[in-house]
Amino acid sequence: MSAATPKIVIRNLVKIFGDAPEQALARLESGRDKDEIFEETGNVVAVANVSFEVGQGEIFVVMGLSGSGKSTLVRCINRLFEPSAGELLVDDQNVLDLDPEQLRRIRLGKIAMVFQHFALFPHKSVAENVEFGLKVQGVAAEARRARALEALGMVGLRAWADVAPAQLSGGMQQRVGLARALAVDPEILLMDEPFSALDPLIRRDMQQELIQLQQRLKMTVVFITHDLHEALTIGDHIAIMKDGRFVQVGTPEDIVAAPADPYVALFTRDVDRGRVVTVRRIMRPAETIDETALGDPEAEARLRTAGALFVTDRDGRAVGLILARDVAAAAPPAADAAIRREFPRTGPAAKLAELFETCALGLPIAVVDAEGRLAGAVYPADVFHELARASEVEAPAGGPRTDAAPTPRPDALEAAHG
Repeated sequence: MSAATPKIVIRNLVKIFGDAPEQALARLESGRDKDEIFEETGNVVAVANVSFEVGQGEIFVVMGLSGSGKSTLVRCINRLFEPSAGELLVDDQNVLDLDPEQLRRIRLGKIAMVFQHFALFPHKSVAENVEFGLKVQGVAAEARRARALEALGMVGLRAWADVAPAQLSGGMQQRVGLARALAVDPEILLMDEPFSALDPLIRRDMQQELIQLQQRLKMTVVFITHDLHEALTIGDHIAIMKDGRFVQVGTPEDIVAAPADPYVALFTRDVDRGRVVTVRRIMRPAETIDETALGDPEAEARLRTAGALFVTDRDGRAVGLILARDVAAAAPPAADAAIRREFPRTGPAAKLAELFETCALGLPIAVVDAEGRLAGAVYPADVFHELARASEVEAPAGGPRTDAAPTPRPDALEAAHG
């Protein structure tokens, strides 16, 4: 499998709860919505024709309110819930075709899961809890112990290996749950709201710890949450889920900067856009002049029209900034004498919040790559316009006011998408 091949591919996945799933599925395929299907059959459509891909080593976050179908979806990936229809591929293998023994092996080795509730065995020590999956695999006691201690070391709990789980705080117990999953060295980690029961500060620490572990171990993670800020913090890609369907899938920046509809916009309107949106989204082609062309009449005309030009060398690197007003103020007026060799610059991946102080200078900002080559320009007015766009989102009828609390009310979100 090439590095570019998705680790997980899900196509038209459906999960229906009830005693007549075939009837419900037929109605779903004919275009009925989940409320109509429930009224007609008494069956609940929890996941409705969901399709997505997760790349190797990616954190893919599914975010939605209670009842949106996100926890059902993640349990379908390892067939804790049997899907009613669709395809579910892991490394190009359809998980739905696996027999019970094959499924058991993939759960024990390739796919691990961390739940919201810690699910630790109270009568076993911390290390014994972490060893559990290895014991089921048939790993020898000495090797189990070594791997459990290694996993506990990853989450900062090696010193607590031989105490009972009851002696640990909630955050520490969740670390044990994470260590238990890591001990089997999984390729895929499924996480169902694992941090939602933790205090805010502990939760933030766990989010950062997860990011660091994923970067080190290169695991593929599917993470479920109802918290948009958590999704934006850890997700490489985010899916917003409602009524069993994906409303929008994109990068954190896509979700915040270009919400697909009012439902998503209500989630994102109170997000600090400056900490999510990058320079790449708003940069423009730069107005440039080669340093060898300074003093050329045509270049001077371009400078008067543009007001500012970035000076580049023969390799396209930004080496200066020249302003029409500086040339006019020079005595005598001379472009080469007015070049600012110190000028603001940034990278395309920088967040807009990082530019606030620079924007106060009122100068165009050069966007340069790692080699210093000019990739574009950002203007202070564009930065402030992008940040102001959040206030342009209007709540639909029945929705909360734009100065409401950051978390939208469920009824408002329903109204937005209904």
